[in-house]
Amino acid sequence: MISRDKSASLFETANQYFPGGVNSPVRAFRSVGGTPLFIEKGDGPYIWDADGNKFIDFCCSWGPLILGHNNPKVRKNIIGAVENGTSFGAPTVWENKLAETIISNHRYLEKIRFVSSGTEAAMSAIRLARGVTGRSKIIKFEGCYHGHVDALLVKAGSGLATLGTSTSAGVPEAYARETIVLPLNDRAAVEQAIEDYKDDIACVAIEPIPANNGLLIQDIEFLRFLREITKREGIILLFDEVISGFRVGFEGAAGLYDIQPDVLAFGKIIGGGMPVGAYASSAEIMAHVAPEGDVYQAGTLSGNPVAMAAGTAQLEACLEEGFYEELERKTKLLIDTILTHTKAKGYQFNMFHRGSVFWLAFSDKIAIRKSSEIDPDSMKYFTVLHKELLDRGVYIGPSGYEVGFVSAAHSDEDILASAEAFKAALDVAFSAE
Repeated sequence: MISRDKSASLFETANQYFPGGVNSPVRAFRSVGGTPLFIEKGDGPYIWDADGNKFIDFCCSWGPLILGHNNPKVRKNIIGAVENGTSFGAPTVWENKLAETIISNHRYLEKIRFVSSGTEAAMSAIRLARGVTGRSKIIKFEGCYHGHVDALLVKAGSGLATLGTSTSAGVPEAYARETIVLPLNDRAAVEQAIEDYKDDIACVAIEPIPANNGLLIQDIEFLRFLREITKREGIILLFDEVISGFRVGFEGAAGLYDIQPDVLAFGKIIGGGMPVGAYASSAEIMAHVAPEGDVYQAGTLSGNPVAMAAGTAQLEACLEEGFYEELERKTKLLIDTILTHTKAKGYQFNMFHRGSVFWLAFSDKIAIRKSSEIDPDSMKYFTVLHKELLDRGVYIGPSGYEVGFVSAAHSDEDILASAEAFKAALDVAFSAE
């Protein structure tokens, strides 16, 4: 068992300063138990905690570190930018460079606006949709997360297509009533909601590859249906690609599935590990954004030169020939090695993936497309698995509903060593039944 003494001491101190001792809820380890690890260093595919424990990392800061930790090219750009200052509240050449890198390599984008987080990107994209259409309601889907925006911290009401109710204190029910929450992969629910409220619906928002509540890979025909019905009814289709953007391919899920949404929201990878977000669309739609149009959105640190420089270095690496194919090969190597073992053992276990995003499911289902199809009781296996993996030097996010990520820094040796750790940890998890 690894020592967490220093992390435990740091966490005790942190509890004096922060709610729950953390600055983002899932970091608290409440779903897996024990003390959260305080990380001191990352390099390549590895992280080290305050107690000196070394781990192969498949959390990758929840996705942004597609090149791994402390990538030399990203680090060089960050240092070069910082040497000239950290923030100006004025345009810099780095904004132009990152925008050119993105737009010139993404067939569905003409203009972009940088912000400071994925939440801000989704919030701004929805405001833009309302400004363009002059309508107020939005449709979102159970199992999709679009940041901690008031109107999106909403669960479904009773019935097939009803207005939502808030899932967080501090969110007025009036805000929640502007949101219609529907089950994923359900055409009838979408059709009914649009029939009932179509004159009021500004936007249909979806993670085209839902990856915040399991990896709920959608039937491509459902996504095509959303594109068709929104276009027919003059509704904005928003793809939230904060996770999938530049992760499953440079053009994200939109490019992978060859579906052009009206607006896209980005984050994570485009900042190279620095805080960043963006929303983007056609020049016509983006013309509604201030100062060109009347949809107001601003940010002192938007387009921060340090984040823009880091993102430019990272995305240039992502454009190298064969980059995404190699990432997927390594991801499949991890998954296939683990599943060969679990199938031979007869465990109710599966792994799903798109590109270099993967998810562990304690189920024998060959597809899980809705959050309601995840058995909450299965998380007892994940709790054991997480602890056993830590003891074997592998770090994954401390929630069974979260996905994992493979980076370009993971070698085949890292992958195979991790697969052995997974196999041994799963043996313990299933023997605890």
